[in-house]
Amino acid sequence: MVPPIIQAMRSSTYTVRYSRRWTGHPLLYISGAMASLGDALFGYSQGVTAAFQVQPNFIHRMYGKVTTIEEIRMRKTEVNPLLPAIMVACLNITALFAALGSAYLSDYLGRRISMRIGAFIYVIASIIQMFATDFATLMVGRMIQGLGTGILSTTVPIYQCEIAPANRRGMFISLESLWMNAGYALSSWIGYAFFFDKPAEGSWRGPYAVQLLISLILFVGTFYLPETARWLIQNGFKTEGLWTLADLHAKGDVTDESVNRTYYEIVDTLELEKRNGVTAPWRDLFKEYTRRTIIGWTAQMFAQLNGINALLHFLPETLTHAGFSVPQALFYSSICSFFYLAGTVPAILYVDKLGRRRFLLVGSVALAASLTVVGSLKLYIERWPDKISVMGGAHGVVVGMSVYFFFFACTWGPIPWLLSAELFPLKVRAKGMAITTVSDWLFEFLVAFWTPPLFEILRGAYYFLLVGCCIISGLLVWFVFVETGTETLEEIGGVFGDETAPPRVLDEDDLILNLRRRRARGHSTLSMGSQLTTLTEMAAASEFTLHNADQGGTFLHPHNDRAGTSQMTLTSVVEEEKPKDQVESEKDV
Repeated sequence: MVPPIIQAMRSSTYTVRYSRRWTGHPLLYISGAMASLGDALFGYSQGVTAAFQVQPNFIHRMYGKVTTIEEIRMRKTEVNPLLPAIMVACLNITALFAALGSAYLSDYLGRRISMRIGAFIYVIASIIQMFATDFATLMVGRMIQGLGTGILSTTVPIYQCEIAPANRRGMFISLESLWMNAGYALSSWIGYAFFFDKPAEGSWRGPYAVQLLISLILFVGTFYLPETARWLIQNGFKTEGLWTLADLHAKGDVTDESVNRTYYEIVDTLELEKRNGVTAPWRDLFKEYTRRTIIGWTAQMFAQLNGINALLHFLPETLTHAGFSVPQALFYSSICSFFYLAGTVPAILYVDKLGRRRFLLVGSVALAASLTVVGSLKLYIERWPDKISVMGGAHGVVVGMSVYFFFFACTWGPIPWLLSAELFPLKVRAKGMAITTVSDWLFEFLVAFWTPPLFEILRGAYYFLLVGCCIISGLLVWFVFVETGTETLEEIGGVFGDETAPPRVLDEDDLILNLRRRRARGHSTLSMGSQLTTLTEMAAASEFTLHNADQGGTFLHPHNDRAGTSQMTLTSVVEEEKPKDQVESEKDV
């Protein structure tokens, strides 16, 4: 059941604000990059909280403990380890619930409006945290930020998968991870720079001002994003969905053959899904789509149990305990962030060519090996600190961490999000993405909450628990996961044995193909100043329709330069066909 407030917010119009000059690859990549700012925000928030744990003025303001740099390095701050755990983990709890609610926002309001709401929540949360005066106020800001994070983390991967061409879905989700890791790298260097303002509280308030700026850019940018064609077609905006496909993939040419095939594939798949209802209830995730839910849930679960946030959230503190001074620990944390950022490049280039399973298997092995090195060095440092410092053990920890971040960024970082977004059919995609995102936030909360106490108890041995999780994750991928990278979103159901719509045969009676015959070679039907442009404008005025043997017609709106800032109203009109002699006379004109 959809909450009444969401039903009241639903619009019957679709507004396009992006410039017609953007159509084609510029619009596609600008849209993907703008949406990915939602992930950059989360990556940024991970880095700033990590840097705060070694700042004396932050510890004094939030935990009430007066401490020095040397006491922080020697773990003599007397800060209850549960307090930083609560500070990090409280965001995950609200993000978990927001991820569930975002399924309704994404399905009923659209992907771009859902992202807009998440960005606005981030703006509010950033202001609260920037001016926080005590631990309780900071927690309120973190929990509000969790709401925005949960919405964005669920909606952005769906948006990226639905706007991407079939052979580039992996690349777009990897670009999303690139932005998240860039956000983390940015926060690491900002945390390092602001550390030297440590006599003042600007050393931790300043980074929140940068977070506020990124949030505002995302909020404004969502007004200029196109909605996904699949959401538009599913919700009755069929013509607008066709125009959006053309704008993203064919420079605005609605007569492009690949655009036509994708459009009809979406329409036919939706018609097939409607046999069992337009949308599916939550229980279908566990009854009808059980294997897909298990794959999505466990992929997100092991992305956390493999240790990424155990390392990211406490990296400067970990390096400080390895023997570095606090400024050195912040500097080497920033160096590690470069490897975390660089690791997304192999995924961007090769995940669509080599497949999802192969990347995950390689990742499990590489993560286990690098964590074994880090854990061994940490145990050695803790037992013989003087001897190991001569041998450069602390620098060995940095190398091991850098290798870990690189391989995580190209394997278990982006691919669980990619799988979660592409596994499920359209009618249950938002709910499927929400339930798998809940897995991510649940286990991120658990890892963030238990890491500080376990570090205190187990010290270096804690890394070997993570090694065990990496080995189990590799076995799970080998025996349970399936390869989905070679199929379109509408064809993936066939991998799991679902009934799929047969390919549409585009014959000479198809109206869009007839439009292609009328266009001048090398020019778009939408931008050329010719009789065809006049024809489309006349078609809109006379309720000209697109229809075929299976579907009713939809109102064809001219999408020219003047439509760039107009509202295209949802209309569905079926008109009697014109006599053949009248059509022939129009062709002659």
